Amino acid sequence: MGTLITVVVLMLLIGGGVAYYLRYRQAAQQRDLEDAKAEARRWVERLGGQVLTLVGTDEPAKQALADAAERYTAASSQLDSARTAAQSRLVTHTALEGLYYVRAARAAMGMDPGPDLPPVPGQGGAGSVTEDRDVNVDGREYAASPHPSDRTPHYYPGGRIAGRPVPQGWYSEPWWKPALIGGVWGLGSALLFNSLFSGMGGIASADTWERGYEAGQDHALAGGGDWGGGDYAAGDYGGGDYGGGDYGGDWGGGDFGGGDWGGGDFGGGNF
Repeated sequence: MGTLITVVVLMLLIGGGVAYYLRYRQAAQQRDLEDAKAEARRWVERLGGQVLTLVGTDEPAKQALADAAERYTAASSQLDSARTAAQSRLVTHTALEGLYYVRAARAAMGMDPGPDLPPVPGQGGAGSVTEDRDVNVDGREYAASPHPSDRTPHYYPGGRIAGRPVPQGWYSEPWWKPALIGGVWGLGSALLFNSLFSGMGGIASADTWERGYEAGQDHALAGGGDWGGGDYAAGDYGGGDYGGGDYGGDWGGGDFGGGDWGGGDFGGGNF
């Protein structure tokens, strides 16, 4: 009889412990979701404030603001459907990418671009365009530059698309768009990459770029610079998951340099 009572008591204790753990874990997940969603909402609102108030005065600025508006629309939609902390952090990433386009547009118009932004996944390892390049690939002219111009009106903030790095810079056309939409690079893309960036410091070689993740590499560049080998090809966006579902942390506590961007709005010269 005593043994039976002991077993029953142990079972009750174990059951109570399991129930407590599950409740604690659920509450922690809910807090994480609420914090991540609040953080995402702040970034989306800041992006929206810029998209709705800035007007491009030249072609590079207009194009960059159009791209920022696309990210704002995407981030707003993602925020409405976010059900996990990982999905909410993806919203933050999308909004931050939009703010990079805003910075580019402001710089193109001779305005103060504002404070630096946290990096987006893959940006550190992608490199940047450091010199003007004009190339002809299969009879088609392409240009890349570290600066905006009528010749190079298309900006990209740098990062990975379909497992391969695309350097930050200004381009004559968005040659990365097919891979961003379809998640797959087309034939001849390695030749174009090599023609545009061969010998440019801090950018992967064409061979390394072409192998990308297909060679089983988490980092196409030595030293990495990616966030956990994350990849934001078209198939990863909007799927509710990003690089395993988590960025592995916060964006430096959620605020920029210990505060807001001029009270949540960096338009009108305030940032």
